[in-house]
Amino acid sequence: MTNVMIVEDQSMPRQLFELFVNSSPDYHLMYSIGNAAMAEIYCMNNRIDLILMDVCTAMGESGLTAAEVIKRKYPQIRIIIVTSMPECSFIDRARAAGVESFWYKELSRESILEVMDRTMAGEHVYPDELPHLMIGEADSSEFTGRELEVLRELTSGDPDETIAARLHMSVWTVRSHIRHMLEKTGFESRTKLAVTAREKGFVMHDY
Repeated sequence: MTNVMIVEDQSMPRQLFELFVNSSPDYHLMYSIGNAAMAEIYCMNNRIDLILMDVCTAMGESGLTAAEVIKRKYPQIRIIIVTSMPECSFIDRARAAGVESFWYKELSRESILEVMDRTMAGEHVYPDELPHLMIGEADSSEFTGRELEVLRELTSGDPDETIAARLHMSVWTVRSHIRHMLEKTGFESRTKLAVTAREKGFVMHDY
């Protein structure tokens, strides 16, 4: 029997995950919590085999940060990151942390139970590609890696000088990337660009 912990702060997906876990004879629901920062404490005091970990959880706590800590301290615990946010850096961060699998809530073809079964069988299950979004007139695949870094920092609201220092590039390079993104998207202002990217979950500075 595989002991499962769910870390999800939204009531509807949390209830659905609980339903799926409870419907399978192979899994036992140990805990269902809303705050990723508490997950490590539950792992410390209980035998947990598998965690379904949302990225954006209660109190603004990051499931990816929690997953990094848990995989470092308890590498035997398998983790599936579950999210509805298409943020382009999430998959890379999950892989770097040693997370076994990654599942998009609304977009994945496989059910969460199928991904759980494959993960517990030793597979690493990740999407073949990132979700495609329209950001203004541009498809999300049209942005370069450096543009995405600048765009993510742009959503913080910090001035160009601060963004440039964080990304170790010149202010003129930052402004050049912003200008190119405005040309691609057709937006007239950097504020519209940043707000749209944030609202669609394309880039998220806080997680």
